[in-house]
Amino acid sequence: MNYIKAFAPATVANVACGFDIFGFAIQEPGDTVEIRRRDEPGIVIADITGDEGRLPRSAEKNAVTVVMLHLLKHLGRTDFGCEVVLHKNMPLGSGMGSSAASAVAGVVALNELLGSPLSRKDLLPFAMEGERIASGSAHADNVGPSLLGGFVVIRSYTPLDIFSVPVPEDLYCTLVHPDIEINTKDARYILRNEVSLKNTIAQMGNVAGLVTGLMKSDYELISRSMVDVIIEPVRSILIPSFNEVKKAAIDNGALGCSISGSGPSMFALSRGIENATKAGEAMVRTFAEVGIDATMHLSGINDGGARVLESY
Repeated sequence: MNYIKAFAPATVANVACGFDIFGFAIQEPGDTVEIRRRDEPGIVIADITGDEGRLPRSAEKNAVTVVMLHLLKHLGRTDFGCEVVLHKNMPLGSGMGSSAASAVAGVVALNELLGSPLSRKDLLPFAMEGERIASGSAHADNVGPSLLGGFVVIRSYTPLDIFSVPVPEDLYCTLVHPDIEINTKDARYILRNEVSLKNTIAQMGNVAGLVTGLMKSDYELISRSMVDVIIEPVRSILIPSFNEVKKAAIDNGALGCSISGSGPSMFALSRGIENATKAGEAMVRTFAEVGIDATMHLSGINDGGARVLESY
């Protein structure tokens, strides 16, 4: 093969109580990457669309190509060359896993072009390097679900231990992106280094409750467990009308609502598409009341993750 086109979906990370350990994929939006072999060794970024010229064009500095360079080095393929086109279909600094989708689409496309020498799960450490270059931290709660699909738990980073949790068929995500931007590095910088024992115990209970609720399709337990007492109180100050938007979602049928990733996007989980739609419309209206335009995405949990769209 000489050409591969791959897609990787947006994701919701943290999922309220699961900072850096929970994440799930949605159906759309997502990033698309095209790669084509070239005779000369090395990786060249031929074009990037949708970024308004903001992303670096150097292969060593862009999340989509850094992961490819790491994969080629691991495989000893110093002879390989390709040109890359990245199509950004979600805003930068959105809290929707934008850099993760680029990294995942890139590493999936390259692995396919090389004849799939690595399994999907084995590609994860390479995809995480895209997050390191983008945000300074090689976390897996976005790249994991974008790569593998489903609701993902990262039990450990040293060593990396990741697995998926079954979710109810009627569980829907409403992802609302207000037209503002939060830098992931800044959002991590404001977090506290120490957490009280009381909050740690409460958070552990919610983590256990959310996993159990998902596995048992216990919507009441899911709702009670979508509480973040550690990260959300700090990061929510960066999002205008956060408390009002969250209340609007829950008042209109959502099981719970919190920050998607580092924000400013907010997500709600609901039982059934009707509740998810009502909650999302209420969230958009509430942002509009303070003069902020917002875009809503409605999706079931994407259990397939990244996929190859075209090859020849």
